Amino acid sequence: MLRGVIYLIISAFSFALATVFVKLVTADTDIPAIELSFFRFLFGFIITLFYIIYKKKSLKTVKSRHVYMRAIFNTIAVILFFIGVEHSSIGKANLLNMTYPVFVFLIAPFINKEKTSGEYFLYLIATGAGIYLTMVPEGSEPGMNLLNRGDIAALLSGIVAGFAITTLREARKFNDSYVIVFYLMLIGTLINGIMVIPVFIIPHGISILYIFLCALFSYIGQYYITEGYKHIDATPGALISSTRIVFAVLLGYFVFLEDVNMRIISGSILIMISITGISGFFSYAKARINNNGRKKRPL
Repeated sequence: MLRGVIYLIISAFSFALATVFVKLVTADTDIPAIELSFFRFLFGFIITLFYIIYKKKSLKTVKSRHVYMRAIFNTIAVILFFIGVEHSSIGKANLLNMTYPVFVFLIAPFINKEKTSGEYFLYLIATGAGIYLTMVPEGSEPGMNLLNRGDIAALLSGIVAGFAITTLREARKFNDSYVIVFYLMLIGTLINGIMVIPVFIIPHGISILYIFLCALFSYIGQYYITEGYKHIDATPGALISSTRIVFAVLLGYFVFLEDVNMRIISGSILIMISITGISGFFSYAKARINNNGRKKRPL
């Protein structure tokens, strides 16, 4: 379990660090975020392709619809997330993107036919409050014009990611992880590549290194989150993965001097509590405590 914890912490930090390089490139050059997301998919496609060729793996899919839907939804989510990072702070963008577990429970009954608990709606309310505190400045009058377009894109990325995770659950029932990742990277490269053609700018100088590091740390994050869940239960794993919010807020503060006020802190706490509750961690922890208590009870 310790190995799983370490892997998921590495993953969370890597995902957050990747957004630092997105911000460095988009803030200092005319290169758009959609171009960085393209290189992210392209890098992942090349690495996955080499793995498949080296291991002589089959690319045959079972119930392909879910594999392709997963790839399409994930591609849209990543593009929106990178746009969110470009036009907002990396702390807020990561925070709003990490709302996706809450949307999964809303979507799952329609795609996975999974039942959801009524208490989850309390977490949905808490998430809504966290989103409001994060996106709406204090003392603002109601209206969409006060919202930052980067915040809107990041929130939409969380919603779309909810669909991506839900379809991933179906795809993994019949397909190996490497097959799902391959088609994710392939379809992501194609869709993102077509979208980036009209705005593509050839990178120069330090931007090339930053783009490479963005793609590298994104891939490291993907690799370690996959490996991490092999060594730890999904419930505590979801809680550990949410530390990406903390890493992103801290990196944004120390690297870019991003504002960290009480509204953002309060919003982060509410959303992290919601992620913890939706994952079933509270029930999981209670069951573990009860089991340990019974084991220690004298005969």
